[in-house]
Amino acid sequence: MEGTFNFSSYNSIKRLSEAELTALWEKYLADKTDKKTRDQLIVQYIYLVRYVVGRVKVSLPATISIEDIAGYGVEGLINAIERFSPQRNSRFETYALIRIRGSILDKVRSQDFLPRSVRKKIKEVKKAIETLKQELGRVPTTNEIASYMDMEPSKVSQIMSEDVTITSIYDKRGSSDDSMEIIDTIEDADKLNPHEIAEEKNVKNELQRALMRLPERERVLMVLYYQENMTMKEIGDTLNMSESRVCQLHAQSLMKLKNILNESNSSRLRQSIV
Repeated sequence: MEGTFNFSSYNSIKRLSEAELTALWEKYLADKTDKKTRDQLIVQYIYLVRYVVGRVKVSLPATISIEDIAGYGVEGLINAIERFSPQRNSRFETYALIRIRGSILDKVRSQDFLPRSVRKKIKEVKKAIETLKQELGRVPTTNEIASYMDMEPSKVSQIMSEDVTITSIYDKRGSSDDSMEIIDTIEDADKLNPHEIAEEKNVKNELQRALMRLPERERVLMVLYYQENMTMKEIGDTLNMSESRVCQLHAQSLMKLKNILNESNSSRLRQSIV
């Protein structure tokens, strides 16, 4: 896939602390017309777009550039920030990843990237299927379609595989103006009950205290890897060190954290680090 979109400039962005990010969210949620605060949130979460782009680009048509995919992803991120509701969505990152990926696929779906000749063959196969349905009273097999069209079964399978329909998670269920989008009906599997929320908070607090006992460079590495979902190579580029050195520091940091957390009374915390 061609394209030279480069996210490396975002590696130098100053990452806000959790407290600063929470304060920024509170400010924006109090006044969603504040575009300046919204733009600050976009900058803080732009890494989510890079994460999604890196994973969806290999499965999309080669005719779509990285620049286009990234642009669609940014639109999804903006949409996620503007529509996010802490009362309905437990974690912004989870919600945003769905929105970003959905935005990319939604835009791709709106483009007819198949050549006209391929689209014509797909139409012919569909017409044959409908005719055979009427004659047989059931859905025809690939061999039956091939025989009807005087074509090899493998060719029929190839044509059918090219007829890809991408369902958008932004489609509405129902036709009324107040119909909900599919994305808003998806249950958040990460949502916790009150007891789990309290335990999760305790675990997070203990982890934060443990991380503060690590050297700064190791602490940054752990945050970039586990919170920002960056690869070892991306972390190396960000911290100006080799990928092998990042792997070595990561292993050392895990060992240090394990020793620190062994002092904790939380079994869940010990299990999570193991």
